[in-house]
Amino acid sequence: MVQMTAPPATTSTDTQMAGVREWLGFTCMCLGMFMAILDIQIVATSLPTIQAALKIPVDRMVWIQTAYLTAEIVAIPLTGFLTDRLGMRRLFVIAVSLFTLASLGCALSGSFESLILWRVLQGFSGGTLIPIVFSAVFLLFPERVQGLATTIAGVAAVLAPTIGPIVGGWVTQSFSWHWLFRINILPGIAAALGVALLLRGRDPVEQDRPRRRIDILALLLMAISLVALQIGLKDAPGYGWGNAHVVVLLAIFLLCGAGFVVRTWRAAEPLVELRCMADRNFAIGCVFSFALGFSLLGSTYLMPFFLGLVRGHGALRIGEIMLVTGIAQLLAAPIAVYAERRVDPRWLTAFGFALFAVGLLLSSGQTAHTDFHAMIVPQVIRGAAIMFCLLPPTRMALGRLPKNLVADGSGLFNLMRNLGGAVGLALIDTVIFSHAASEGHRIAARLQAGDLDTALKIGIPRDAFLEQRGQPLDDFAVELVRPLVEKAALVPSVNIAWLMCGLLTVVTLIAVFWVRRTPED
Repeated sequence: MVQMTAPPATTSTDTQMAGVREWLGFTCMCLGMFMAILDIQIVATSLPTIQAALKIPVDRMVWIQTAYLTAEIVAIPLTGFLTDRLGMRRLFVIAVSLFTLASLGCALSGSFESLILWRVLQGFSGGTLIPIVFSAVFLLFPERVQGLATTIAGVAAVLAPTIGPIVGGWVTQSFSWHWLFRINILPGIAAALGVALLLRGRDPVEQDRPRRRIDILALLLMAISLVALQIGLKDAPGYGWGNAHVVVLLAIFLLCGAGFVVRTWRAAEPLVELRCMADRNFAIGCVFSFALGFSLLGSTYLMPFFLGLVRGHGALRIGEIMLVTGIAQLLAAPIAVYAERRVDPRWLTAFGFALFAVGLLLSSGQTAHTDFHAMIVPQVIRGAAIMFCLLPPTRMALGRLPKNLVADGSGLFNLMRNLGGAVGLALIDTVIFSHAASEGHRIAARLQAGDLDTALKIGIPRDAFLEQRGQPLDDFAVELVRPLVEKAALVPSVNIAWLMCGLLTVVTLIAVFWVRRTPED
């Protein structure tokens, strides 16, 4: 069993490492990570444009995103192993270079098949960038400035999904879908060159332990398990959770996942250091990471979903409305940094998740007329809470690990956030579409019974309804009423999804009481 000891105390040598070159190099790393996360969001707003340009069947369009996310979720837990083999600096340079090359390949793609191949390479290389950056916080900097470094990385990680819709809408509207990928090229080159030159000779992981050999069977079991889970979660809302296709995929996930855990736990040179989970604070930090991924990605999905399908806004307007969250996050970040170094992380984590839960629950009472002004307060609250939900749990999970386990721990910690997002999106879709169907039938039944209040509530003119009441609807009338019914059914369904995210966040707060207090806290 690996002994979980705290990293060595900060020395004068450690302090000297936090120089200008380290900060500039780390900023370049955050730029690469930012582009990788941003890529997911800006492409999401333009999927219909890409689908029409490449003549992709509608039912296959989702693979443009699924290919990226599936490759990313496989790459994240491998980061520790790859860091051991290549070193932090070299792995980042290779990963961001491959991401830039894949972005160029996506921009040049003339078919669905070639686009998917490049998206897989994009996702795999982009997936390693996130845990590398969070590892660098604890490997490059002394403890007294790790809070600031975590803030910079955290802002990059959570701001990208916030501004993604507005960037994607503007790029597609002003230029073409190809520029969604071309905009990665110059920042990618700058990040690769910056890290290669500025962080030369500053790669502490390479000296801490011998390089591990790759376990091919464990790699296959992990990849098959995570891919099956990702595809199963994606298909579950459409097929149904009891469908044989979904059940088989989830069974493969469980069987291969169990095989991977058993083999890796017993291995002398494990592919992924699952023994990080033996540290209670790390395990609880992963619980918070999962919950944050669930609710954060859930909120960034529900906002454009509601604004697009219920309010009828375009991608650019949706991005403008959602920008409130990013602004609030940036304004709250300095306060979070100040508090993170002075307040017990257990109670700071509790404060952040409680505040985030309030912002989620305030959105659970929306109506069909809710728009920008009614969304300001919930967005401000959620934006202000994000850094408090990210900084303390990150330090809780990674700050006490030995340096030779930080890269593996960072991979697992970030994997939990991605898994939380994947599970959250699947459950949200299931809740929305299953409840919307039953709610739509109830609304239709009330209309057929002649309920005037229901007709007025969903937007049917009073005179038109009274004139038609008691008579069977012709095809033209059905086509006019159907969109109104569907839109009205979506509103309470979306509210239930918001409520689910908020309640999960509240329940997660209980885990704070199991966090082990350390002498430094």
